[in-house]
Amino acid sequence: MATFRLQGSRVLAVDMSGDAVKAKNGSMVAYDGQMAFKKMTGGGEGIRGMVTRRVTGEQMTVMEVKGHGTCWFADRATEINLVQLRGEKLFVESDNLLCTDGGLRTGTHFTGVRGASQGNGLFTTTVEGSGQAAIMSQGPAVVLRVSRQYPLTVDPGAYVAHQGDLHQHLQSGVTFRTLLGEGGGEAFQIRFEGEGLVYVQPSERTTIAGDV
Repeated sequence: MATFRLQGSRVLAVDMSGDAVKAKNGSMVAYDGQMAFKKMTGGGEGIRGMVTRRVTGEQMTVMEVKGHGTCWFADRATEINLVQLRGEKLFVESDNLLCTDGGLRTGTHFTGVRGASQGNGLFTTTVEGSGQAAIMSQGPAVVLRVSRQYPLTVDPGAYVAHQGDLHQHLQSGVTFRTLLGEGGGEAFQIRFEGEGLVYVQPSERTTIAGDV
C-alpha cells in the first residue's frame, strides 16, 4: 500500500512501490523514480458514478498515478490533512479531495437541501474502505469530535468532511454572527448527531444560503 506523508502542511508526498493512487487531476508538482499517469473519467466508481456526477454537477476529474518512487501533490497552496480509514466511509466535498489510496472506493451521496445550501449541488463525494485519503482546507483544518451527549452545529461554509456514525440535518434560526452582535450570517447551519468526526476549515466558502 502506498505511504502518505506531509512535507510541510501544503504538500503531500506519496511513496509507492508498484502501488497506485487516485489524485485530483493536475495536482502533481514533482516525482522521482518511474511513474505512469492516466486520466480517469468521473470521480465515482463505474458508469453510475460518472452519470450521477454529470447530471448533478458533481463532476470530479481525477488521475491514476502508479509506479515506483515518490510523487508530490499540492493544489493552490491549500492546507492538506491526512485521514486514515479502517473499513469506514468518509464524506467530503469534491473540491476538498486531493488524493486517495488506489484501493479505496469513491462514489456519491445524496445531501439534498444541505448540499444546495452550501452551493455544492445535491450530491457529495464518498470515500470508503481501508487506507489513507488526503483532504484539503483553506487554512489548517480543525477536527471536532461528535458524541451522542454533545451534538455539533457547523457553519455550512466552514464544513469540509465528516466520518463515523453521524446523522445530519439543516437548522435555521439564530446565527453565529447574530450571537456576536454582528447583523449577518448564514441562514442555515448543519447539525451533526451521533458518534464521529467533523472536519472544518477556518475560512468560509461562499454559500447560496444567504445572510440573515
